[in-house]
Amino acid sequence: MRRPYYNRRMARETVPERKARAVKVLERLNQAMPDAHIELDYRTPVQLVTAVILSAQCTDKRVNMITPALFARYPDARALADADTHELEEMIRSCGFFRSKAKSLKGMAKGVAELHGGQVPTVRAELAALPGVGPKTAGVVTVQLGGEPAFPVDTHVKRLARRLGYTRQTDPSRIEEDLQALVPREMWGKGHQLLIWHGRRTCFARSPACERCVVRDLCPRIGVAKAKATAVKGSPPPRRAAVVPPAPGRRLRKKRLRARPAARRARGNG
Repeated sequence: MRRPYYNRRMARETVPERKARAVKVLERLNQAMPDAHIELDYRTPVQLVTAVILSAQCTDKRVNMITPALFARYPDARALADADTHELEEMIRSCGFFRSKAKSLKGMAKGVAELHGGQVPTVRAELAALPGVGPKTAGVVTVQLGGEPAFPVDTHVKRLARRLGYTRQTDPSRIEEDLQALVPREMWGKGHQLLIWHGRRTCFARSPACERCVVRDLCPRIGVAKAKATAVKGSPPPRRAAVVPPAPGRRLRKKRLRARPAARRARGNG
């Protein structure tokens, strides 16, 4: 049986100690992955927003397979806003949730074209106010465009923030507030990307590779299952107990017992 890993020393740490640990984690991750960057392909701000919207519940690799043809067909916000809905849906179908994403893309593009003169705003609140653009998407875009600092929370950042003991919140906005309180402002953007890369390459959701994690000694591993016993190298796997079926006579006896009341009623009626 597996039980959650629990680090008592880190559970008793003070807020200053937690801040220092958070900085050490990001510094060590940066040493291990200095080239961490957004893995979505784009050339213009509108293309960036488009790719981030498409990446919801979809891999960056899949998005990058779709966007070249999409960007060629709709080169700017105005063209995307005027796109035929059915045609757009067919182009992004393999990304999943293609109907809602097509609606979001057209709404975003229309807002950029009509409210901002075709230019993507770098103020997070203005970007988040556009149709189809949420706080996370707005944060990612503003960070990449060098606008307002942010620590956007996606699936990987959410998982690692809780696993590292930085927050107990479940709402992405509240998690971002806790992360911003722990990490210096100048590290928000890079920290966001480092946690994503670490989550994709090592700290997996189901079976994190703790044995090769560069921040293992700094992580309380909250919620990570710990094996009750470690297997000895070279030893055979444990044998599973054989399942012995019940004796045929017992099953027959049960059938006879169930049949007796019916037989008695038949005799009584006769």
